[in-house]
Amino acid sequence: MNVLIIGGGGFLGQKLAKALAARGTLRGQPIRKLILADLAAPADVSAPFPVETRTADITDAAQMRALMQDRPDVIYHLAAIVSGQAEAEFDLGMNVNLFGTINVFEAARALGTNPVLVFTSSIAVYGGEAPDPIEDWTLLNPQTSYGAQKAAAEALLNDFSRKGFFDGRGLRLPTISIRPGKPNKAASSFMSSIFREPLQGQEAVCPVSPDYEHWFLSPRRCIENLIIAAEIPADAWGQNRCLALPGRTHSIGEMVEAMRRVAGDEPVARIRWEPDPELQSIVMGWRGRFNPTKALRLGFKNDDSFEDNVRYFLEDDLNIPA
Repeated sequence: MNVLIIGGGGFLGQKLAKALAARGTLRGQPIRKLILADLAAPADVSAPFPVETRTADITDAAQMRALMQDRPDVIYHLAAIVSGQAEAEFDLGMNVNLFGTINVFEAARALGTNPVLVFTSSIAVYGGEAPDPIEDWTLLNPQTSYGAQKAAAEALLNDFSRKGFFDGRGLRLPTISIRPGKPNKAASSFMSSIFREPLQGQEAVCPVSPDYEHWFLSPRRCIENLIIAAEIPADAWGQNRCLALPGRTHSIGEMVEAMRRVAGDEPVARIRWEPDPELQSIVMGWRGRFNPTKALRLGFKNDDSFEDNVRYFLEDDLNIPA
C-alpha cells in the first residue's frame, strides 16, 4: 500500500502522516511507502516504513504526473489556496483550487489503477438560498470564489469516479478549530486564533459578534475522518461521492465560554472584540447548521463538545510553531 499526501507540509497533512505512521496500515493493508508533497519540502515524519518528502506544484501538470511515479494506491489531495486569499486573488485561487485539482485528477486517472482519492472540499460550497439546517440533498450555491472552486472540483470528482478513473471521496470540512501554528489567510482563521493565542498567553482579535454561529470540528476528529474516508467501501458512497462531515454548531460566545470552563478566565480576558466588516461580508454567507445524515451513517465521527476541542489543543498542539 503506497500512500501519497499532496499538501503534506500543511498542518493536516503532517497530522495525517503521523497518524498513518502510528497505525501502519490503511484499507486493511500494511503501508509500504508514504510520500509527502508540497510547494516547499514537508517536514519528515518518523515511521516504520519509508517516508519520502518532495516538492511539487499542483499547477504544473507534468509535476503531478511525476508525483505519481510510485503508483499510489491512496491519494490525499489536501492542497489549496484558502478562502480569504482565493477571494482576494481570484486567478491564484482558480489556478490552484480548480485547475491544479484537475491536474491531480488527470494524473490519478493516468495511472489506470482506479486509486482511492480523498479530496478536502469545504462547507463554503453552500450559501445563498438554502434550508436551515443544510441537508445531504441541499443544492450547492457558493457565495465566494473559494466555494465556487471547491464546488466545481466536487462535480469533476463525481464524474471521474463515475467513469472509473479513480475512486473519489470528497469531504466538505467544517471549520477546523483549534488549529495549531499561526494565523493564515483563510477568512475563518480567527476561529482558531481567538482560542490558540489566548491559551498561549497572547492577545487575539475577534472580528465577529459573540452570537455568530458556525460549524466546527477538531483537528483530532478531522484526521480520524480522513482515514475513515479512505477505508469506506466504494459501493457505500452511492452516486454522490461528496458529503459534509459531522461537526457541531456553536456561537463564538458559546465557544469562548467553553474555553473559560476548561482554562479559566485569563485566556478569555485576552480576546478583543473588534468588528471587521470586510471579513464579515465573507463569513456571514456561510451556513452554520447541518444535518449530516449520510456521513454519520457511514461512520464519520464528531466531537462531543467544544470543551473537547480546547482539551485536544492543550494535549496535542500547545506552543507548536508555524
